[in-house]
Amino acid sequence: MLERAPQDDRATEARPVAFRGAGFVPRAGRTSGWMALALVIALWQFAGSAGWVNPLFLPAPSAIAVAIYKLAMSGALWQHVSASVVRIGSGWVLGTAAGVVVGFAIGLSTVARGVGITFISALFPIPKIALLPLLILWLGIGEEPKIATIALGVFFSTAISVYSGVDAVPRNLIRMAQSFNVPFHAIVWRVIWPGALPSILAGFRITASVALLLVVSAEMIGAQFGIGAFVLQAGNLMQTDQLLAGVVILSLFGLAVGKLINVLEAKLLHWR
Repeated sequence: MLERAPQDDRATEARPVAFRGAGFVPRAGRTSGWMALALVIALWQFAGSAGWVNPLFLPAPSAIAVAIYKLAMSGALWQHVSASVVRIGSGWVLGTAAGVVVGFAIGLSTVARGVGITFISALFPIPKIALLPLLILWLGIGEEPKIATIALGVFFSTAISVYSGVDAVPRNLIRMAQSFNVPFHAIVWRVIWPGALPSILAGFRITASVALLLVVSAEMIGAQFGIGAFVLQAGNLMQTDQLLAGVVILSLFGLAVGKLINVLEAKLLHWR
């Protein structure tokens, strides 16, 4: 009869296993992005200082910084920035408020879904800047057409992101709340709103960019003050340093809005 070989106790010892359940959650580094940006700016400055690039076509970063400084000292910078900020803020708030209401109505009501999706599908592809002449005819020459153009662009993107977020909420959670006889408004506030919030905040990022694009386009068409009007004037006069100064200001504004939305996500989505 064969005898069983003695077992090695070392083979049965528990060995630590590395944790592999990180969940594919990439995290942005605190310094890597800024270091890459600084490297690009340094290379750009070196190319301009060495004379590799004609400053008429692409001024060096130092020339752009000087142009921004002169604009700030003259007061023109704040005049243009304040005009654009007022238009963006007013249009974004109006479009977002209407988009959230319509988006929740489409997500929660059968009648609103049938009517709303039809109109959104028909009107969303239309470039909103193409409606500016018509809005000027309706609302007159002033701030109202520009704000309305921004609000229209923000409205459709917000409504789509909101009802998509509502549709993404697991229906089992809603049925569970209904089985416990939870009121409708409490289900919306306690179940649907938190579940749809990530999609809504993602929509805010998109609509902030849409508002920035539309305000520049609207100001280029019919405005005396604003970043778009300033960029158009600098381009017509071949003042490329001031033109790129306006572009840098728009970029900084976009970064500021992105940081604000990051803070909002950290406070509202703390459970993630």
